[in-house]
Parts: sequence; structure tokens; C-alpha cells
Amino acid sequence: MSVQRLSVGIVGAGLMGHGIAQVFAVAGAKVRVFDPSPEALGSLRLRVASNFLALGLPLDLVEAIEPVDSISAAVASASLIIEAAPEDIALKRKIFAELAECTDADAILASNTSVISIGEIAADQAAANRIVGTHWWNPPYLVPLVEVIGHGATDQGVVARTMTMLTAAGKTPVHVRRDIPGFVGNRLQHAMWREALALLDAGVCDPETIDTVVRSGFGARLAAIGPIENADLVGLDLTEAIHSYLLPHLDASTEPAAGLRERVSRGELGAKSGRGYLDWEEGDADAARDRMVAQLRRAENLLTTWKPS
Repeated sequence: MSVQRLSVGIVGAGLMGHGIAQVFAVAGAKVRVFDPSPEALGSLRLRVASNFLALGLPLDLVEAIEPVDSISAAVASASLIIEAAPEDIALKRKIFAELAECTDADAILASNTSVISIGEIAADQAAANRIVGTHWWNPPYLVPLVEVIGHGATDQGVVARTMTMLTAAGKTPVHVRRDIPGFVGNRLQHAMWREALALLDAGVCDPETIDTVVRSGFGARLAAIGPIENADLVGLDLTEAIHSYLLPHLDASTEPAAGLRERVSRGELGAKSGRGYLDWEEGDADAARDRMVAQLRRAENLLTTWKPS
């Protein structure tokens, strides 16, 4: 399947929405984007053009992305519609109720939620059988993965068509077979974050050490080898022995870490407030994002050259 001449509608022009629009534009689709914020919509093409310049892509592809002033205009005749609104379930449900009324009967309605159950979004919706989750990762034009999640009422043909479209657009879709909060990727990611913050609360190390251990330790190989393959490589007998000793010592709390709550209550929200677990000076956040982008591009090359010994 080719996405050329495919019409894609995107609701939300923010961090994820503009990057998703970029992916489909590069693949040859016609993309229309709506956002209720005039600022987000007005800067849409400029932000995509900035990404194109950084990646060495031709700027004329930006013309394939059209900002529009309503949801109905964004989704008119679209085969695939992706909701990329904030993580507010009431807002998402409202958007999907409107999409059910103004989209073609065979159009796929996808949510980019990163953690909310797709079944909760689709509950009692008129077009529930067409609603599916497509969890993209930031930045969506560099991270290959998209998690595809159906719910109890999703037509399995919708899941299959979604996976086909994403593959044709150059992504790596995976089918999450059960609709659970956080899906696969964020459950893995936040399990690690829970342990990291628990280590800080226990005074085991400082925040910089946590990041150094991840980046310079097991994180350095994660682009090439995942945890299941690694367990098989080292031997499941060794993995069982390690788990028997270690798992009882790991954090199993069901509430946010005390240190996290304390910082939030003090307004120490991270880079956007200048202080979180780390101190952030002007320019630090941009430098961190640039470092992440550079690493993602290196990791893409690593996947094709590295072999485990």
C-alpha cells in the first residue's frame, strides 16, 4: 500500500500533531490539520519547515500540510484521522463524538493518547467500531514505533488497515493485543521511572547518577537489543536467579514518589520552571532536545550495523 494521494486529517497541531503531519507529508499524503489555538495553527508550517531544514528534507513538502479552521475541514474525505489533543479524556471523547458525525463511514478514527484506555475514550461513541489507538513517540518523525491498540468494539479490519497505513508511511507499528492503561511502552518506561525516583527518595544516589547509569550503561545497548532478547542471550537460568534475589527489593508503590509530589507542590516542575530534580539554565532544555535528536539519528544507524557477540 502507498500513502500517496491518501488524505489524512489531524486534530491538534502541538508537539505531537505537527510531527505526525510531517511524517505523512514526507510519505506523500495530503494532510489537513486543525487546532483551536490560532498560535499553534499559525506556526504549524514554520515548525515543520524547521524540522525539514534540520533533517535536510526539501521544504516544498511543507505545502502538503494545510492548516484549516475547523475539525470538519480537517477530516473532509480523509481515510485516516488522528486525534493529537491534550491528555484529557473528556476533551478526547468530545472530539470523537464530533468526528463520528463529520467523517466518512469507513474512515479510521485514531487517538494518539499515550496512556488512556482506548475503550474509555470509545465508550458509548457512535463510531466505536472505527476508533483505535495509535500511540506515537516524541519526536514522531524520528522515533519509528507506533503502538496500535484496539478495544472491545474495534473492528479488527480497522486495526489491520491502520497497521498497513503506518507501515506505508515508514513507521514500525506493533499491535498491542489488550487495551490496558499505558499500553506496552509507557508501562515499561514508567516502571523504570518509578524505581529511579524511589532510589532518589532513599538517598542511594543523586539525579545525575541515575541519568549517567542509564545513558552509559544498559541504555547504550537498548537501541540494538531489547530486554527479552537480552534475557535469552544471558540465559533464562541467570535471569531467574537474579530476579529471585532482586525483585523483593524493588519499589512496588502504587502512588507517585514522595520527592516527586514535594517538587510539584513547590512549583519545581522541571525545565519549564527552571528547577525540578535538576537545575535548568536558559538554553539547557534546547540542548537536551538537540542531544536526544542526535542520539536518535545515531541509533537508527546502529540498528543496521551492531550485532551482539
